[in-house]
Amino acid sequence: MKSLFKLSDVSFPPPMEKSEYKSKMDKLQEKARLISHFAHHNNRGAVLVFEGWDAAGKGGAIRRLTSFLDPRLYSVISIAAPSSEEKKKNYLWRFWTKIRRAGHITIFDRSWYGRVLVERVE
Repeated sequence: MKSLFKLSDVSFPPPMEKSEYKSKMDKLQEKARLISHFAHHNNRGAVLVFEGWDAAGKGGAIRRLTSFLDPRLYSVISIAAPSSEEKKKNYLWRFWTKIRRAGHITIFDRSWYGRVLVERVE
């Protein structure tokens, strides 16, 4: 099978300077804090989704992003292959059931977007 894609053809941006990273992370942490504040005070929910290759740093990014949030107001949900019980349900059921109540942020470490690439959906 001939490959349509060569990793050597992909251009990656140069690594970010630490000062630029810190500035961007500070802004993202502030946005997450504002989302949390809005959700809590307006009795609304919010969902944040982190996707990426294995070992891409999703978990670390989530920990850094949430380090200044009130832990009572968010939940991090790690998504793996579906259980036998989950396979018996609608494909999205296992995601719906994990979304938290109003006033809360649900943070998915992987989601329905990426899982559909590795699981057969019927």
